[in-house]
Amino acid sequence: MGDSCCSGTVDIRAMEARQRRVLMIVLAINIATFVMMLSAALYSGSSSLLSGSLDNLGDALTYLLSLAVIGASHQAKAKVALVKGLLIFGAAVAVAAQIGWRLTHPGVPIFEAIGIAAVLNLAFNGICLWLLTPYRDGDVNMASAWECSRNDVYEGLAVLLAAVGVWLFDAGWPDLLIAAALLVMFLRSAWRVLGSAWRSYKSGDE
Repeated sequence: MGDSCCSGTVDIRAMEARQRRVLMIVLAINIATFVMMLSAALYSGSSSLLSGSLDNLGDALTYLLSLAVIGASHQAKAKVALVKGLLIFGAAVAVAAQIGWRLTHPGVPIFEAIGIAAVLNLAFNGICLWLLTPYRDGDVNMASAWECSRNDVYEGLAVLLAAVGVWLFDAGWPDLLIAAALLVMFLRSAWRVLGSAWRSYKSGDE
């Protein structure tokens, strides 16, 4: 019996160590992609790129919070998941503000910069999703981290589509259209994460 308990403790510690290692990798990737996307957004004048960079920043904060509560109580994880939902909602608000600004300051963004940044972002986001997929059905902490990473892949595909649209039509509206689609995605994701976190917090079950 004692050996079984000891084995269980070792397994839990090994699992938590793996979670920390994965979250540290995706945290580093998101910080790097945030800097890259923000630089490209400022250079190209792209709303969709700026939306993606804000999303990467929010995700970096999300992964940092996830790291902080590995091994913590269920209630602590649920509370942090609520914060993650609010961060996603905050990204949605920032996207809405950016769309409003671009509508009053129209222009055609540089599609080459959007495309290059989008391809790099999509590649790195794909790596993050692959690393987090084994934990998608785990506790509320890792599941919400996976949700953020999945959104990043959708966001990467959307920004790439924006680059193609700007190139085809030589206009700024495809970029704004994609930014608006990302806004809807962020709002839906925030609703799911907040709902799941609240139910988890109220239930108090592992």
